Amino acid sequence: MFWILIASLLGLSVTAAFRGVNLLNWSLGMALILTGFTAFTNVSTPAVIVLSVLLAAIVVPLNIKPLRRSWLSEPFLALYRKMLPTLSDTEKVALEAGTVGWEGELFAGNPDWDSLLEQKWPELNETEQAFVDGPVEELCHMLKPWEISHELADLPPEVWSFLKENRFFGMIIPKEYGGLGLSALAHRAVLQKIASVCPVAGSTVAVPNSLGPAELLVHYGTDEQKNHYLPRLAKGEEIPCFGLTGPTAGSDATSIPDTGIICKRKYKGKEVLGMRLSFDKRYITLAPVATIVGLAFKLYDPDGLVGDKKDLGISVALVPSETPGLEIGSRHFPLNVPFHNGPIRGKDVFVPLDALVGGIDMAGHGWRMLIELLSVGRAITLPSSSGGGAKLCTLSTGAYARIRKQFNLPIGRFEGVEAAMSRIAGYTYAISALSRMTATAVDLGEKPAVPSAIAKYHATEMSRQVLTDAMDVHGGKGIVMGPRNYLGRGWQGMPIWITVEGANILTRSMMIFGQGAIRCHPYVLKEMHAARMEDQAKGLEEFDHNLFAHIGYSISNAVRSMVLGLSFAHFAAVPTDRKTARYYRKLTRYSAALAFASDVAMLSLGGKLKYKEHISARLGDVLSQLYICSAMLKRFEIQGRPAADQPILAWAFHDAIYKIQTALGSVVDNFPNRAIRGLLRLFVFPFGRHERQPGDRLGHKVSQLLMSPSATRNRLTDGVFISDKASNPIGLLELALPRVIAMEPLERRLLKAEINAGLDAGDPQTTLEKAVEQSIITAKEAQELKAVRAMVTEIVAVDEFESSYLRMGKSGDADPIKVQAA
Repeated sequence: MFWILIASLLGLSVTAAFRGVNLLNWSLGMALILTGFTAFTNVSTPAVIVLSVLLAAIVVPLNIKPLRRSWLSEPFLALYRKMLPTLSDTEKVALEAGTVGWEGELFAGNPDWDSLLEQKWPELNETEQAFVDGPVEELCHMLKPWEISHELADLPPEVWSFLKENRFFGMIIPKEYGGLGLSALAHRAVLQKIASVCPVAGSTVAVPNSLGPAELLVHYGTDEQKNHYLPRLAKGEEIPCFGLTGPTAGSDATSIPDTGIICKRKYKGKEVLGMRLSFDKRYITLAPVATIVGLAFKLYDPDGLVGDKKDLGISVALVPSETPGLEIGSRHFPLNVPFHNGPIRGKDVFVPLDALVGGIDMAGHGWRMLIELLSVGRAITLPSSSGGGAKLCTLSTGAYARIRKQFNLPIGRFEGVEAAMSRIAGYTYAISALSRMTATAVDLGEKPAVPSAIAKYHATEMSRQVLTDAMDVHGGKGIVMGPRNYLGRGWQGMPIWITVEGANILTRSMMIFGQGAIRCHPYVLKEMHAARMEDQAKGLEEFDHNLFAHIGYSISNAVRSMVLGLSFAHFAAVPTDRKTARYYRKLTRYSAALAFASDVAMLSLGGKLKYKEHISARLGDVLSQLYICSAMLKRFEIQGRPAADQPILAWAFHDAIYKIQTALGSVVDNFPNRAIRGLLRLFVFPFGRHERQPGDRLGHKVSQLLMSPSATRNRLTDGVFISDKASNPIGLLELALPRVIAMEPLERRLLKAEINAGLDAGDPQTTLEKAVEQSIITAKEAQELKAVRAMVTEIVAVDEFESSYLRMGKSGDADPIKVQAA
């Protein structure tokens, strides 16, 4: 009977931990079992008595808070304060900036899937859709990528005028200031469509609507600043840029050496209080054409002209480009993608104090301003642009793989090409879902600091892989530059998007988990605040409450991780009325494993975790893939669970789950403490590692979906620009694809005749004529086949030029040689 009692107590403890029952209720449950066992079994052996006394000695003090605080929490708080990593003011700002959304559910180990599925999923309103279908579509028709990138190294004047007239630079500016006031979702739709045509135009439109003067003014500007600048920015009368990065401060933007010294000087004939700015910035997009410069610098007041504080901190000011001493106008040339980008320099450049964004009251708040707005801009700009590029690759590669033949077969039928195409489809699906989810988060009022880092890193990395695979499938067609090449310039420029807005290596190894571990954890940030409170008694009370909640949370996740691993997640609470229930179960299991592994890492490594970038990066990978999978499932549900899309969802999901297993496995295998390594292996992988990469059969199904017009293909590539003109390379592909498919039976009939009846006359035209004479095909069929073959010849053609045309861009009257099939 004693062992039945032990089993009952253990069963209750495991169940309570799995369900997250609090300490008091667990204690009452244990007491009830002991009391009931003694009362109804009349068993009162010494072992039962000893067990009861031991449990009481442990449980009773834990439930008496004053006793618990003095015996346990207070000594641990003293130790905890010594373990806390030293945080600079800028690191504190970064940790506290932004909001926590769905990523918090994933990090906590027990995501509420119903809350995700019930979350609002806004659509474009009528005005926004009209803008995307009207001016944006018209702009895309105007863009000639080869002319822009090779001949002009700029947008043509008529495009600049069109952008200004249609308020493209004022998409995020409220309507009361003359802007379009677009939602984040509409912002995403605009950038996605433009990026699918021309990266130069995409960058030109993206930057004024991301982190820059307009966004800063909308949120922090004085009324006077808003009324003066916002209408001018919306109409394109002012072109903005923002200077943050310098030669010695790139990803570590808080180390900027640029300074502003508060002083008095004559300005426009009057002595005014202002700032003497010295700075050296580079990589500043739109700087060569900017008329107003947003500038980040460290502000000092050595003479106490505005207060007692000498070092005011990072601040932001608006500096007109005509300001004396400002050096601006020269250009960088980033990887042959000639969007306007260049340096900004100045020595002792004087501007009045009212140039500070938000006025003197916002002096020193620049880093918080930048962090909060970067979390919004980074959630939209690069994920949307990456989505547009990936969708273009998906559309074009699927069509090209069906149209281009080798060994009398479409190249998309070869298994090596199928593998590349399945990655293209799966990653495009993931990028689109991810960018949609982060844009939606912004529209729902969030400032998604962690999801924006996830989206920036993974959207650009997956897009890089999509471009790589698309180039491999296209072969020589992709590497010969010219008007017909729709991939090469994006391939050249891909490292740009990897680098900007936080280099990807840093984003992965430090930011995603570095911020996520503290921002998303339900207790860590609260414990840190409590430990730093000046009121010691209040701090102890708060710390005690959060510490024991944290202990319960950690025990719960340890149990959940093991139970879900042992049961293959069958005990997870997930939406059970869907075919995708098994997907939700897997995510719940790995969510619990992430929560447990993160707690173990933070507890055992303490402040050293900040420097264990391999561990941080891998745990960040787990959080990222959980978030991406959530976005894909949300997309699948919102689109009505289309059965035809299931193979793409399955491929992308299994790929992500395999990456989760790999990342967690690497954390376990490389954890610096051997004992903890064994503990993690037991709780995270109790039956070993059984996830597999997507199989060949599934990859085949996915790749074939790209090679024929269908609703699935349309959904996957929705939002990109598709011209209806044969003069446009992508337009020609889309026009040719259904006609090529329709001609395939005819081509097979001719091939059979060539083999069996010796029909081949050497010349394709003569062969067609003989086929008509022998009634193998009709004259009408021959005419249609000839037209389709002409389209195919044009599609596989590449460009060639006179040498004088390519020489340093000084082509004179030289024109490209008329292209020939190659």
